[in-house]
Amino acid sequence: MTSGSGMALSIPRSPADVTPQWLQTVLQAEISSVDVTPIGTGQTGATYRIAVGYASEHPELPATFAIKLSSQDDAVRERVALGYRSEHAFYADVAGLVRIPIPQHFYCDISSDGGDFVLLLADMAPAVQGDQIGGCSSAEAALGVKALAGLHGPTWCDPRWVDFPGLAMSLTTDDAIKGLGDIAVMATQITLERLGTRMSAEDRDTTTEAMSMVAQWLLADRDRFSLMHGDYRLDNMLFDPDRTRVTVVDWQTLGVGLPARDLAYFTGTSLLPAARASSDEDLVSTYYAELLSYGIADYDRETCWRDYRVGMLQVPLLSVLGCAFAISTERGDDMMLVMLERGCQAIRDLGSLELVRAL
Repeated sequence: MTSGSGMALSIPRSPADVTPQWLQTVLQAEISSVDVTPIGTGQTGATYRIAVGYASEHPELPATFAIKLSSQDDAVRERVALGYRSEHAFYADVAGLVRIPIPQHFYCDISSDGGDFVLLLADMAPAVQGDQIGGCSSAEAALGVKALAGLHGPTWCDPRWVDFPGLAMSLTTDDAIKGLGDIAVMATQITLERLGTRMSAEDRDTTTEAMSMVAQWLLADRDRFSLMHGDYRLDNMLFDPDRTRVTVVDWQTLGVGLPARDLAYFTGTSLLPAARASSDEDLVSTYYAELLSYGIADYDRETCWRDYRVGMLQVPLLSVLGCAFAISTERGDDMMLVMLERGCQAIRDLGSLELVRAL
């Protein structure tokens, strides 16, 4: 259905604003009742399940929806407004052009300042969220890498995305890249101060060295790019109960860059090190074969494998940025530690730092 901004219809500020009248206008269906209940903890947004009572039969519409609103905390709303803009831009301008599996969306709108946001989706229950700390199986990882090709393939090296206004983090200039490199070094220091005593000396050294190379790493390989999810990991995936299908959510970190950074970040954070080491080659081959189905040319399997190894620095980069600039919680700290441990081991197993030094 409709996905746009600047409409006369008001954007719900809280679940109390999701009334039968509001939903009736959005769905163009007569609604007799709505029941709104929270889903999850809502750290950067507030997500709810809506059970709908229809005044007449509407077989084309589901009985339940998921609705995502901006955070109920004003400070958080202001801090993540760029993320709301990114998610709105994805559903408004990108979702119809890519093939990555996402929930059906019925409505998306955002205020001019980015602070008020609404996204109405099909309820994916009984699908369940991936477990970032527990990890996933190699079979589940294969679902994730095949799905990822559905984002990268349709946007591969298309120049229109380089300056796409919906990007949460635009790194199109050398100065912006060098600035992120400086931030990564600072974020590493903050992370080690907070979590360093719980990390091995080897992981501390790997993290520090990898983050000292961020600018050099991002300035290389700029001839291969696509849209990136930016935070492609288990917490942002919903798996069907039989684990035969995955749906990808949370598009608040949309970016452009070396596609294999998404791929490496996913495998490096989602699989236990032994499972990842034994599955690396097969998962890259699965991703590469799926990518070729979108007509990608002039990209061979050897280069894809090399990009995967280089891309593994995405794990400590997002982990230290998240640790340094997100609100500290017990689960959040535990998750960052697990991600850093897995990512650092992958970097060492794959010789990623040696490759980046040679860029």
